[in-house]
Amino acid sequence: MSAPSTVLARRSLLGLFAGGFALTAAGCVQGESAGGSAVASGGSSSGASGGDRVRLDYAFYNPLSLVVRQRKILEDAGLSVQWEQSAGSNKANEFLRNDNLDLASTAGSAVLQARANGLAVKTVDVYSQPEWTALVVAQGSAVADVAALRGKRIAATTGTDPYFFLLQALEVAGLAPTDVEITNLQHADGRAALERGDVDAWAGLDPNMATSELQAGSKLLYRNVDFNTYGVLNAREQFVEESPDLVQQVVDAYEQARAWAIGNAEEFAALYAEQAQLTPEVAARVLERTGLDIDPVPGEAQRTVLTGIVPLMAAAAAVPSEDAASSALEGLLEPRFAEQASASAGASSTASSTAS
Repeated sequence: MSAPSTVLARRSLLGLFAGGFALTAAGCVQGESAGGSAVASGGSSSGASGGDRVRLDYAFYNPLSLVVRQRKILEDAGLSVQWEQSAGSNKANEFLRNDNLDLASTAGSAVLQARANGLAVKTVDVYSQPEWTALVVAQGSAVADVAALRGKRIAATTGTDPYFFLLQALEVAGLAPTDVEITNLQHADGRAALERGDVDAWAGLDPNMATSELQAGSKLLYRNVDFNTYGVLNAREQFVEESPDLVQQVVDAYEQARAWAIGNAEEFAALYAEQAQLTPEVAARVLERTGLDIDPVPGEAQRTVLTGIVPLMAAAAAVPSEDAASSALEGLLEPRFAEQASASAGASSTASSTAS
């Protein structure tokens, strides 16, 4: 898999922020450590008059979700939306498993593990191809490479892309998970543990990772974009079967958000910084390694990268067996909603070009 094509180039973003935005940005990330819910203004959890209701997550690791929420794309289409914040892929999967949400965003690896462990869920859209995880060490750390982590403490959130990134990085370095001490901490807690010196390394996740780089001087010890799985939007199978029109509306909204983000880079960067409570510099660092200009249809690209981590999942006992994970992957990807959304977007674009 090649490196992701980033929509927002580093140079243009840094120049953009150097020019200045009138933003109120906090110096720390709050979302990855906080749960919480909110019913978006303009909608209610009991259902809008004459409309339908959908339960959906937003996450700071999923910039498009912030666009859909802040711009009220679904509410303006007549839906009532119950919004819940996902602090990580594992939390998003818990929301789906407990029937607290109808759709939620995760990394591809995380939803595959969840499905292999019995979560009846389908991937209905691909929202990004990010390089959102790497192995991180604190400023001044003497650890020079992954092999030097033998016997060291590493923070990671089990069931998420950073965790599976860690397993792949260890394998490349000739280490087994038992050769290190993996401490299960939510992403923001892992960052805090690294900066306090409680752990020797952290399997980081943006925007916490970028914040730690820029504000605490943390260093990326090991990067490999090929070990990052895609950002995907998932729906409970029952919801897909009972409410396919609502699933389609959500996927359509995501594709509207994608088109807006790509076409309005400055506004998108400002929105992301404000909604995620990030400084402009941190937001720029995150977005420069987030590819949005991709094919949103779940298919072979996701199947290929996920197939590669199935043996690691089984070896780490994250799934019942390698066969269980392979079987889960076979039924995971549901392309029809993104295909329809892409077709509709293409038709709209063609019509606009003809009109002009």
